[in-house]
Amino acid sequence: MSATPATGVSQQQEALDLEPREGQEVRYTTCYMCACRCGIRVTLEDGKVRFIEGNPDHPVNRGVLCAKGNAGIMKQYSRAKLRAPLRRKPGSERGSGEFEEISWDEALDELTERLRAIRADDPRKLAYFTGRDQMQALTGLWATQFGTINWAAHGGFCSVNMATAGLYSLGHAFWEFGDPDWERTRYFMLWGTAEDHASNPFKRGIEEIKRRGARFVAVNPVRTGYQAVADEWVAIRPGTDGALAMALIHCLLRDGNFDWEFLIRYTNAPYLVVQDPGKPGDGLFLRDDNGQAQIRDIERGAFVEASRTDVAPALFGSFVGPDGRQVKTAMTLAAERFIDDSYSPEQAAEICGVAAETIERLAAELAHVAFEETIEIECEWTDWAGRKHDRFIGRPVSMHAMRGVAAHSNGFQAGRALHLLQMLLGSVDCPGGHRAKAPYPRHVPPPLRPAQQTAPNTPLAASPLGFPQGPEDLVIDADGQPRRIDKAFSWQAPLSTHGKMHAVITNAVEGDPYPIDTLILFMANMAWNSTMNTDSVLDMLLAKDEQGEYKLPYLVVVDAFHSESVHYADLVLPDTTYLERHDCISMLDRPISEPDGPADAIRQPLLEPDGDVRPWQEVMIELGARLGLPEFTNSDGTPKYKGYEDFIINYQKAPGIGFLAGWRGADGSKPMRGEPNPEQWQRYIENGAFFKYELPLSKQFYKFANREYLDWAQEVGFNPSAEQIVMAVYSEPLQRFRLAAQGLYDGPQPPDETDRERVLTYCDPLPFFYTPLEETRTDTAQYTFHAITQRPMTHYHAWDSQNAWLRQILAQNYLYMNRHRGEELGFADGDWVWVESHAGRVRCELRLMEGTQEDTVWTWNGMGKMSGAWGLEPQGPEATIGFLLNHVIDDRLPRCEGEKPLSNSDPITGQAAWYDVRVRVRKADPTEPAQTSPSWPDLKPPPGIDNGPLALLRYATHRAVGMQRSLRDILNRGSWSS
Repeated sequence: MSATPATGVSQQQEALDLEPREGQEVRYTTCYMCACRCGIRVTLEDGKVRFIEGNPDHPVNRGVLCAKGNAGIMKQYSRAKLRAPLRRKPGSERGSGEFEEISWDEALDELTERLRAIRADDPRKLAYFTGRDQMQALTGLWATQFGTINWAAHGGFCSVNMATAGLYSLGHAFWEFGDPDWERTRYFMLWGTAEDHASNPFKRGIEEIKRRGARFVAVNPVRTGYQAVADEWVAIRPGTDGALAMALIHCLLRDGNFDWEFLIRYTNAPYLVVQDPGKPGDGLFLRDDNGQAQIRDIERGAFVEASRTDVAPALFGSFVGPDGRQVKTAMTLAAERFIDDSYSPEQAAEICGVAAETIERLAAELAHVAFEETIEIECEWTDWAGRKHDRFIGRPVSMHAMRGVAAHSNGFQAGRALHLLQMLLGSVDCPGGHRAKAPYPRHVPPPLRPAQQTAPNTPLAASPLGFPQGPEDLVIDADGQPRRIDKAFSWQAPLSTHGKMHAVITNAVEGDPYPIDTLILFMANMAWNSTMNTDSVLDMLLAKDEQGEYKLPYLVVVDAFHSESVHYADLVLPDTTYLERHDCISMLDRPISEPDGPADAIRQPLLEPDGDVRPWQEVMIELGARLGLPEFTNSDGTPKYKGYEDFIINYQKAPGIGFLAGWRGADGSKPMRGEPNPEQWQRYIENGAFFKYELPLSKQFYKFANREYLDWAQEVGFNPSAEQIVMAVYSEPLQRFRLAAQGLYDGPQPPDETDRERVLTYCDPLPFFYTPLEETRTDTAQYTFHAITQRPMTHYHAWDSQNAWLRQILAQNYLYMNRHRGEELGFADGDWVWVESHAGRVRCELRLMEGTQEDTVWTWNGMGKMSGAWGLEPQGPEATIGFLLNHVIDDRLPRCEGEKPLSNSDPITGQAAWYDVRVRVRKADPTEPAQTSPSWPDLKPPPGIDNGPLALLRYATHRAVGMQRSLRDILNRGSWSS
């Protein structure tokens, strides 16, 4: 096949054979160059990748693909790929790079023997933490079956504040939980989101709203990526998003611009809250003898069950309850808080650096669009109480928030403020608003508690992760001390629903709360860019006890590439790439659903694995069988599954519910729920590697109160009941923790004064603003700048510096500073500077730019590398002039006298507070070398990896063809014909 442009091409070019296609094949799979999970079409030729492009039929990206996705070719052919299992040579020091290749049988025999001994003694001695693996349903199942509570994924150092705030407020949240209604929204407000996040869906969505003329406001300290195309950039100080959101709430309440009916029907705003300070029950909902929350019926003048629909609930008011205690509606408490001058625009302006006039205008714009530009969709639907409606009412205001809001120690309450703002506007899961994506919304909070007890050779009774509703759900011992190595679900982080991965190495090495034997890290570079205190963590990995044994006895790293963490491993298990294996992006985990219906996807192996490597999914299935874990073995001890493919087909979480929702049933005729189908993988492949179930219009909105949807969600296993999902203006679970801190709770109570004070202060049932914790312990007169990182659209975390195409776009990061501020301080472009915090310092090159908030410096995340890691040539730019901001970030708060060590994280969820650090910037001495510091010696490449001078900068399966094209044709490129 030959192809020529349709217009503007010379006769000579028309005859040019650009590329023979006879030996080419196109197959479909799912991208894994970031977390978007876009559908891709991969052209193969002679067993190699020729081209990667977007799948136009895929629900996530609809054909759009970014530079990362296209450059998947160069990730596949990266020379950083591990080639065989590796074991640290006996007698060598950890971190020396002295490895020997071993067989898979040797590797798995060694690991099985170690894990079997741990499981028979104390399963907690295994800690298993995973990064951006996208298969946490499987890794969590494996950990549950093994019996260790010490499992979690990357969310604790990524955006657990966003997820938890949403699930304790709306029943869904941002990112995978919900999306803006791009098709209908008229006002889109983006908070703290870097340009790689949901890259292709967001590019497509933003293009849609700008084409329609919808208003786009971006709140971020930095103006890059999405912010650069916004109609308005709000340059906010890091860590103050909550103050801005609460000032907007202040304006809406003050001016009466909120949706009364929405709050009464769909939230707990009218619930009555007991006001009995110093007594048990204070701050909890007034309940009847059956435990039902009460409201005040203003027509009857009576207290009745909140679930009744034949009443007129009071949204505001203070009353004397049936038992003589004073009660107020939750909405009254919210109004009393936020109407106060401490949340006024003037006060917020002092905190967040946004003018009071701007805040007032933004609030007025939100209210105008929500209430004056209301949209309607005519469609019959029935609500949870059986009431019939002939249309959906839409408040066309939508929002999205991510790590810029989450990665602060006040991020949970800031996230809750954003959700309260949405509730006031009535813009939740409605036309034009922020819409939930299946399997969300869940009940608030989801009725799943974390496992608490472990026993030898025994699976856990529940998942290691869950959603506590009170102190009795914490994972603590009889003395109130943490049972988990990361101290998740303890008094130090009661709602740590994603765990605290960033705390694992520090706690394990210090034996706090106890020592462990083995740490397994999967796709988690915890020795370098994924840890907050890089320098000290590297020291910890090498630390030995008085007997000369490593304090962290055994480190297993599972990865496809030679990361810095691989270098410090005792055992390395090489994974495959995403083009070499089966995967499923599951409804049980992190599906690719859209607001109009659930969707999931697969990956299929398009290439033979390069080297003696195995998919970690397959290895887990085999390890489960070797260890005799009940879910992975038959009653006679034989393996239950032939491998990962067989497991995905036949495993059922509940009857008819498995990892993949498409083409279930013996003949593939049952979507969502049905018997295992032996041809399920093939059906996905035939459909372009994804499954999409589109909900009828009558189920697409108000899912939290839509009878048809709620019944269906229970039927397919999303929720255990079809009860209405009541959104929480006021969080009663948080108040239970506060009562425990006051000694007023019939159950566990914090064992020491530090925990009592923190729980009492921060577990507030209403959102409130407080200064990030590290900032309160920092001399801000000396450390004058906030320091943050962002992720570029071309790179995802640390994965892509190894990519020969992408590093030609970006191989060095700079420290960026506001131009006006920098020039005032005497800085110029190209200056080498020291960035210093209370915890450390790093030397880097400075750039000045207008699009940076004046009190903020920032850089791209994950660019700096150890010399020789990731298959990069020693002393390459990523190691010599690129840098890692992590060197100035501490994983512990500065100590106060007499205080125990405290994690530098959100005190409610344990979210790593990456963006709380304050720094000062000073010029480096002119005699200092123009290169980064600190630095490390060149890493010795493991067997099978060459990291000498890098020669391969381009890739082609054919000789490049030179074409002469007119400028007219280049600017007016037509379609290609063949």
